[in-house]
Amino acid sequence: MQSLEIIVFIIYLVFMLSIGVYFFFRDKNGGEKTYFLGDRKMGAWVAALSAGASDMSAWVLMGLPTSIYALGLGQVWIPVGLAVGYTISWLVQAPRLRRFSIVANDSITVPQYLTNRFLSKSRTLQVICAAVFLFAYTVYSASSIKACGTLFNTVIGMDPTIAMYLAAIIIISYTFLGGFSAVCWTDFFQGMLILGAMFIAPIFAAVLLDPASASATPAGFFNPFTSWQDIVSGLAWGLGYFGMPHIIIRFMSVRSQKDLKKSAKIGITWTVLIVIFAALIGVIGRMFLGFDESINQNSLVFIAMVRRIFPGLISGVLLSAVLAASMSTADSQLLSAASAFASDVYKPILRKDQASDKEMMWVGRAVVAVIAICALMIASNPNAGSIMDLVSNAWAVFGSSFGPAIMLSLFWKRLNFAGAVAGILTGAAVDLIWYVFLTASTGIYELAPGFLAGLVVAVVVSLCTKEPSAEVQQLFDRAVAYKE
Repeated sequence: MQSLEIIVFIIYLVFMLSIGVYFFFRDKNGGEKTYFLGDRKMGAWVAALSAGASDMSAWVLMGLPTSIYALGLGQVWIPVGLAVGYTISWLVQAPRLRRFSIVANDSITVPQYLTNRFLSKSRTLQVICAAVFLFAYTVYSASSIKACGTLFNTVIGMDPTIAMYLAAIIIISYTFLGGFSAVCWTDFFQGMLILGAMFIAPIFAAVLLDPASASATPAGFFNPFTSWQDIVSGLAWGLGYFGMPHIIIRFMSVRSQKDLKKSAKIGITWTVLIVIFAALIGVIGRMFLGFDESINQNSLVFIAMVRRIFPGLISGVLLSAVLAASMSTADSQLLSAASAFASDVYKPILRKDQASDKEMMWVGRAVVAVIAICALMIASNPNAGSIMDLVSNAWAVFGSSFGPAIMLSLFWKRLNFAGAVAGILTGAAVDLIWYVFLTASTGIYELAPGFLAGLVVAVVVSLCTKEPSAEVQQLFDRAVAYKE
């Protein structure tokens, strides 16, 4: 069984690398826009599944199901919040963000968009965004790399640190080589694999389940209404989508508004199914496996379920979904952070807009490698926290800082540059302060107060300072009316 699983993993990893090699040679003469945004030529299916796969990292196969496995349906509000937030993001945010990014000087990164949206010559916003990107994406990528280490250690007994190094090398390689196009196409295949694995595993476990085992669950396990804090905190996860750069950048990359509508249908359907199956894996896993503290501590409910049910060849394919989830998120995060530094700090500030397209591509690749190394150091630290902890921390920082500013920039003409900067800084600061000092005592996920604070401050500062210039307001009107 173990040998077959190893063979399947090797085939899968070689396939991912081959995609990076293909796009390296195909796009070797491309420029900054090609490497970081795929020339805005992503089709509906690729954009939709890439957005979903880059969102649902290994925590959706390991952290979230295990949280429900250990604590019960009180944790189900997290997938509910994610489904609602993702749906609103695709239907409300995506159409405007694509149009606004084109009108705002064809922006290819989120920091570029926020700066160009206000026709600002100041680089303050780009530098702030890049700093947040580098910090949060390093933490976020660490969760994906740690999941790979847990998988290889559990399945084949490989030292988890060595496994993390191996995973990091693979992820760096195809992201380094192929850029945005390689990332999106690997995410496309990985998205299909994730959905298939999460569909098959709980169904087979349910068929093999002894009905009497349901009575072994603790009292209140099936009660979703455990506390108002769980409900508020779970639903708050959905707010993260409005400020998640590696996800919303997919909205900007779609080749047309027509394809965007199709992508929305595909992406929403995929994500809703994923979060439903994640909850089912947790619930059925508790009844099928019983409670095991080692499963809880290492987030192994999906892995344990698959290995108990299926023979080696099939389990190898299904467990590759954990690799897929880890890699599809890590590659997107590395590329987003690299694009933020290269396009928003290196080119305009360090090189005074003198950098060539080829130079920009190599700078982006270097940043990918540096961030991956830092993430690897965090992941290999035994005190770094669980996969779910790392994800929730990074998710909250992005949602709190960028979510209010981006949504206001798309729907409120009166928002000005000062308001956007103040909202981003306040959201990030409140999020971190709440996490350090108040999360444990209040039971409220830091994203909720962070997002609210960022929103309020952005509005108040905009109203208390000079309104946007006529040119900025005209840009807003053009973006609203933009048609292809």
